[in-house]
Amino acid sequence: MNRNVLIIIWLIMVTLLLAAASGCSSIFDPTGSRKQDSEPLKVGLVLDVGGRGDLAFNDAAYNGLQKVQKEFGTHVQVQCVEPLEEADREKLLRSLAQEKYDLVLGMGQFFTSIMEEVALDYPLTRFVLIDAYIEGLKSNNNISCFTFREHEGAFLAGAAAAMKTKSGKIGFIGGIPAPAIERFEAGYIAGAKYVKPDIVVISSYVGTGLEGFRSPEKAGELAAGQMDSGADVIYHAAGKSGNGVNEVVTSRGRLVIGEDVDQTLTLPKEQQVYVLTSVIKGVGKAVYDSVNLQMKGELAGGYYEYGLKDDGVYYAENSINKALLADLKPRLDKIKTGIISGEIKVPPNKQELQK
Repeated sequence: MNRNVLIIIWLIMVTLLLAAASGCSSIFDPTGSRKQDSEPLKVGLVLDVGGRGDLAFNDAAYNGLQKVQKEFGTHVQVQCVEPLEEADREKLLRSLAQEKYDLVLGMGQFFTSIMEEVALDYPLTRFVLIDAYIEGLKSNNNISCFTFREHEGAFLAGAAAAMKTKSGKIGFIGGIPAPAIERFEAGYIAGAKYVKPDIVVISSYVGTGLEGFRSPEKAGELAAGQMDSGADVIYHAAGKSGNGVNEVVTSRGRLVIGEDVDQTLTLPKEQQVYVLTSVIKGVGKAVYDSVNLQMKGELAGGYYEYGLKDDGVYYAENSINKALLADLKPRLDKIKTGIISGEIKVPPNKQELQK
C-alpha cells in the first residue's frame, strides 16, 4: 500500500473519531472521565436491615428511587437491595461497585465506617451516605453525605403534642440511642417545653442494636407502658418498630406522631384519625437529589444538609389530620418561622438540651 493511500486512510480515521467525540456529553465521575449519553447511569441503593415495608426510613428511600426511575426513564438503571444481616451491608456495597455501578447509596449510620473503607477500594465509583456523617470529606472525595436537621421537625412535633395533651404527659419512643434518633428526642422535648415548660416527657428506647428498628411488638409494649403512666400523645422514631406503636396507641384512642413518611396514609381508615401528624425527613428527596446532581455532573464530595428552611424536614398535613391540626397550625407556623430565622434555637442533641 503506497504512502498516499495510508495518509488518506489515516485522515478518514481521525475524522470519524472527531465526529464521534463531538456527539458525546459527559456524566461526572470521580476521575473526571467521560461517559456517553447512550449509557444509562447505574444507580444502586442499599437499604438498611429491615428493608422495605417499615413504613418509614427504608420505604422513604425506596420511594425516592422510584421517582428517579420515573423521571429519568431509560437514562438510569436502578437496583434496590437490602441486607438480611449486618455483614451484608459491606457485601452489597462491594457487589454494586464490582458491577460498575456509577452511584452507590447506603442508608443510615450503620454504613458509615463500611462505606469509608469500600470507597477507598473503588475510587471510580461515587458513594452516597444518607442520614449519616463521615468526618473530613473534601469536594474531591468520592463520598457525599446527605444529612438532616431532624431535630427542627421534632421540635414542631413536640410543640404540637404539648398543645394537644390533656394529661400534661407525652411520650417518645426511639429505636436505639443513636445520634440521629437522639436528635429527634432532643428536638421533641425542647419543642414540648417551649410550649408547656412543666410538661412531662416519658422517653423509651426499643433496643441497642438492629432489633431496635424491627421489633414492633416490643415497641407496642413500651407504648402501652407510657400510656399507663399517663401519656396521651406518643411520638416514635423507630423504623419498623414504630408500626407497633401505631397499632397500640390508636387502638386505645390516643394520639400518635409518626416519622419519615406521612403515616396517616399508611394505616387502616379506623386508625388514621388518631395520627396527629408525622415528622417527614426528606430521605426520598436526598436519594433523588443525589442522582439528579450526578446526572448533571454537579455531585461533589462532602456534605449536603436539609432542614426546615429548604423543606428537607417538615410536619405532615393532609385532608385527614387537617381538623386535628386546625387550632395548632397558626402557632406551629409561627414557631417554624422562628426556627428558620434563628430566633428559636433548637438543641441538636441531649447535651445541648440540658444546658
